[in-house]
Amino acid sequence: MSDRPLKLLLVDQDPIFRLGLRVALEEFSYVQVVSEAQTNTAVLQILTELAQQDPKSINLVVLELGNNRSINSQQLGLQLCRQIKFQYQNLPVLLLSSLQDQGLLLAAKAIGIDGYCPKGTPVTDLVAIMQAVADGDTYWYGFHDTKTEQSPPSSDRPLSPSPHRFLTRLLENWRLSGNAQINANLAAVTTKLQIPGQPILERAVLAGQQRELLAARWLINHLLTTSTSQPEPINDQIESQIFEQLPLPVENLPSDRSIIPYTPSLLSPRALQATLFTSCINKLQFPLQNITDESLEIDILRSDKKRELLYLILQKVADTLDELRSSQIEIHQLPEIKNAILYELWKEAATDFFGKFSRVKIGNNQLEILNVISRNPGVLQTGILNKIPLFSDLFSYLLFQTDLTINNTNLSAGSFEANQNAEILLENLLIQVGNAVIQPLLNYLGDIEDIKLNFYNSKFISTRDIESFRNSLSWKYRVINLVTGPKAIFESRYELFVFSPRGIAKTSIYAPRRRELEELSGIPLVVTLGLELSDAIAPPLKSLLSFLGSGVVFVLTKIIGRGLGLIVRGILQGIGSVSISEGKNKKL
Repeated sequence: MSDRPLKLLLVDQDPIFRLGLRVALEEFSYVQVVSEAQTNTAVLQILTELAQQDPKSINLVVLELGNNRSINSQQLGLQLCRQIKFQYQNLPVLLLSSLQDQGLLLAAKAIGIDGYCPKGTPVTDLVAIMQAVADGDTYWYGFHDTKTEQSPPSSDRPLSPSPHRFLTRLLENWRLSGNAQINANLAAVTTKLQIPGQPILERAVLAGQQRELLAARWLINHLLTTSTSQPEPINDQIESQIFEQLPLPVENLPSDRSIIPYTPSLLSPRALQATLFTSCINKLQFPLQNITDESLEIDILRSDKKRELLYLILQKVADTLDELRSSQIEIHQLPEIKNAILYELWKEAATDFFGKFSRVKIGNNQLEILNVISRNPGVLQTGILNKIPLFSDLFSYLLFQTDLTINNTNLSAGSFEANQNAEILLENLLIQVGNAVIQPLLNYLGDIEDIKLNFYNSKFISTRDIESFRNSLSWKYRVINLVTGPKAIFESRYELFVFSPRGIAKTSIYAPRRRELEELSGIPLVVTLGLELSDAIAPPLKSLLSFLGSGVVFVLTKIIGRGLGLIVRGILQGIGSVSISEGKNKKL
């Protein structure tokens, strides 16, 4: 009999297998299948929701590592394992897979997966293995080393720990549960702090809540620490400063915290990438409606298609980074091949999103979607892709862990501020590439019924709605090219799109754009000259207007107002004199 119930998340692409396993597990009263997932996106979304609702809702993930037919699916399965173990380090994961590739299983083991069991294992043995892995043990079928069990744990073996072990595990569970709840609230508060344009008072309240949560996490990690506890790494500057704000005397603080100053965590480039990508995947679970005043091509998509496209682009960014690492590219080459990288990223994302051989019927002809939308790549590159800001800086940060220079400040690689700004650049990259994928579709196949049925939001059904949407996009690019773009260059800033809890928002960052300013000509140049002229004449014009305004006020109040006051006073006095005279005459 188990000492605690097994609460499972089943992940498998085969719905029939999931159904059969769930039915088989129903015979065990202490085993509960809390949720099921078929895709990587669904897994991460379910884990995020469960972590926010109740961190104790599951204690084991049972996962199939891809399938036998697709190597790409197996690699995506490994990436999912990496993301789960990075984000939920204390959540055990058991591979229940038909795969027997030793290389893939060794890779999963290196990632931190807790066990592997082949499909076809008797259910009684499987439940015992699940319970052992959920309790902190490991089980790797077919691996011969001294640290791994080779036979299923006996279902008759008592699984109840000793009193000392029970107390240790109880304290550890309390610590992990508290940390999970605090981390969920901390992530929500931190996300709200990143939303641009918030009132100062609201930001101050959120900053106070953030400090309180960090203090609570520090106390839990130190009061409930056991000999087997793995302390959470401190990776952000705010938490390093919390010790100065705790209501404790300095001599009571840990010596290592009070002496050693904060230094950013030096993650490897892959770990740095995993950190940013995990956060971005979580944000992709937010609502994705556009809350800015600017139309975006992806606004025409259904919410599920929009999320699918952005997640797909994120996967392609990861693949691109892996290819660049394997090709041993040097840092100085990135700016030279930037445009080629962006075009290949767009091409691969569009190919997977629409399907390599997908066709639509136009009249009596069947046309391949990719051939149609690839007719004029030059316009796409110059209009959207090549204008994505700080792309080389972002890839240099992810590939070589270089420092970022944002808002005229050098940010050390791995620091909280650097990761925060790199995440903003990554989110803008996903949204802009998504716009580039949809733009040619709107231009060439926008009013095709099959396209509207499979991709479009229900608000964009009629031809009039689609034409109105395309006209708004066309007007947007005219305004950007002629007015807002040159203005942003002159002001040395970039407008970026980011994911926020309410939807896709817009923010801006400072970055030198002197070279772009020198290359302006025609109307954009006139716009910047007009801004410069406005700045030049603004101070004396304001002084003149202020002087004229003061003069007008003086004339109205001191001269005209006083004169009117004297006239009114004389009239009132005259009226009073007349009344007195009439009264005297009546008495006589």
